[in-house]
Amino acid sequence: IGRLFIEVFEEEAKKIGGADFLAQGTLYPDVIESVSFTGGPSVTIKSHHNVGGLPERMNMKLVEPLRELFKDEVRDLGRELGLPDSFVGRHPFPGPGLAIRIPGQPITREKLDVLRKADAIYLEEIRNAGLYDAIWQAFAVLLPVRTVGVMGDGRTYDYACALRAVTSTDGMTADFFPFPPELLGRIANRIINEVNGINRVTYDFTSKPPGTIEWE
Repeated sequence: IGRLFIEVFEEEAKKIGGADFLAQGTLYPDVIESVSFTGGPSVTIKSHHNVGGLPERMNMKLVEPLRELFKDEVRDLGRELGLPDSFVGRHPFPGPGLAIRIPGQPITREKLDVLRKADAIYLEEIRNAGLYDAIWQAFAVLLPVRTVGVMGDGRTYDYACALRAVTSTDGMTADFFPFPPELLGRIANRIINEVNGINRVTYDFTSKPPGTIEWE
């Protein structure tokens, strides 16, 4: 996905004209998980779009000013620069967007629309509960699984959706966020009732390690 991400970026940059640089918010955990930054023994855990997923030849120069910093250090830097807390405290979001949150299946506009609606409901409920700032990252994942369900008197055969929320300091380790059961139930009911295409919702209780924060 990193290769396609750059190819599309370069195509759009040509339309604008005069764009010679690609600035990315690559952080040190991305580098550690993707490659050995200093030639040391760190093991490749997965390929991030902005590190191991980039094509070898690019028509733009890469600028990564935060490459050797952890997220908590970046947030400290943002506060020192006077950036508002609402900006500094935003949850991480992958460069290629929602595409990496539709694992194991072809990416279509329909699936992206379904996932986008589910994700919006999830984050809205988190904000309404006053929990957004207590969570490192929260997002929905559209699973490559269809399940049988019942809506009214009819049978449904739609996608399952997983909800992910973690707490962390630097992104290297993370714990799942312990939502109140009634909040999870409300979120699940809203997603199933308001999003056509989803009839089952699960919550990801995996910490890091053994799992990574993003599914891919």
